[in-house]
Amino acid sequence: MSTPKRHVKTQSSYAFESNTSNVAASQMRNALNKLVDSVRDEGRHERFEGEMDSFFALFRRYLVEKSQANNVLDWDKIKSPGADEVVSYKVLENGADSNLAKLAVLKLNGGLGTSMGCVGPKSVIEVRDGNTFLDLSVRQIEYLNRTYDSDVPLLLMNSFNTDKDTAHLIKKYSSNRIRVRSFNQSRFPRVYRDSLLPVPTHFDDAVDAWYPPGHGDLFEALHASGELDALIAQGREVLFVSNGDNLGATVDLKILNHMLETGAEYIMELTDKTRADVKGGTLINYDGQVRLLEVAQVPKEHIDEFKNIRKFTNFNTNNLWINLKAVKRVIETGSLEMEIIPNQKTITRDGHEINVLQLETACGAAIRYFQGAHGVVVPRSRFLPVKTCSDLLMVKSDLFHLQHGALVLDAERFGPNPLIKLGSHFKKVSDFSARIPHIPKILELDHLTITGNVFLGKGVTLRGTVIIVCSDGQKIDIPNGSILENVVITGNLQILEH
Repeated sequence: MSTPKRHVKTQSSYAFESNTSNVAASQMRNALNKLVDSVRDEGRHERFEGEMDSFFALFRRYLVEKSQANNVLDWDKIKSPGADEVVSYKVLENGADSNLAKLAVLKLNGGLGTSMGCVGPKSVIEVRDGNTFLDLSVRQIEYLNRTYDSDVPLLLMNSFNTDKDTAHLIKKYSSNRIRVRSFNQSRFPRVYRDSLLPVPTHFDDAVDAWYPPGHGDLFEALHASGELDALIAQGREVLFVSNGDNLGATVDLKILNHMLETGAEYIMELTDKTRADVKGGTLINYDGQVRLLEVAQVPKEHIDEFKNIRKFTNFNTNNLWINLKAVKRVIETGSLEMEIIPNQKTITRDGHEINVLQLETACGAAIRYFQGAHGVVVPRSRFLPVKTCSDLLMVKSDLFHLQHGALVLDAERFGPNPLIKLGSHFKKVSDFSARIPHIPKILELDHLTITGNVFLGKGVTLRGTVIIVCSDGQKIDIPNGSILENVVITGNLQILEH
């Protein structure tokens, strides 16, 4: 008797969840219609209506996947990719520089510098010799076009957070060797976590009611902006996409040539995992198809296995090479359904903290919708992201020198880049600059940890493993000209005035 009862309960539970989802979807549709009706500017109305339709499709999918828990993959179906699904950069051949006529470059420029204590777009943070992320990207393309007498355009995908500042900044790039254009990704409404209704009630509601929906929105935004058709009309075939803060993501003629020769519609650059990259997504074969496996899709009991760098040896750098006509096809056929990333946030309204939800997607997850898609395992030098001030210390140091807008590793450096961990006192760029006003020499550094109230003097050299831990309420001053090699400094150390 117990089996039928369990069956009836399961059916009843499913019906209840399905009914609840239908109610939530209906309420969301009504709320979105009111948002669309609140737009008075005819020029904005059509684009905004399209964005709300896209958001609603994402929301409906979220409700279904949430009830069916189908975001987690069946671990037994996961296989290592085949030899033709992940290839080594070492076997790629040089291509003709005439291929550059078929290329456009896009930098993802939607992020703010808030995580590093800065106001405005992250791309305007100074990273090296007075150059910002954006300056370096422009210098790279200028040099490329000058060297090969080409006309590769640079596109920036902004968010509503970065658009205004970026539009002002790119006016200074008036060189005849580069065309810099920008367009905006979508603006989606944040959702109350309890009621699943949108936070904004009007198009002009406060900025914190909205969010940019992740870089998976690239395909829709490129199409909606008209930039996709414009690039195709110019004869561009390939779009090289990378994060604006990845200083290693430069145009590579070998990868471009490989893509054109193989006819692949999508190539993802992978690089070898280290212990610092254990959560990075990796390519797998799933049901005979190349897919990106993210940590959120891994069953809990297999998380340790996923993080094992011997089993999953490389990870996605988010340097992507994508065929533009293929993008047009998958958008116009409505076949793109990338995995949804539910991102929980907290905002403050009228002095109260409110729990909200953002539904995002990642462009790497789109790989399974493109023909001939595969990965290329590239040198680690093509992955040099600056996410924290720890990363900033490394890219400002003597490990690298600046060459035509690109950071080049010093020939004297041995082995991988050092592991650098700066504590909370160094989280903001302003605090980092005050505590480390002169970047130390780290060419022979393996590992650095600094926590607490620590200040570095001028001309400091760090070698091997250096750990500096300052006790609470104390201060450590590292004197000018110090050479620290394989040392641990704790407690309190101050320079006395003489």
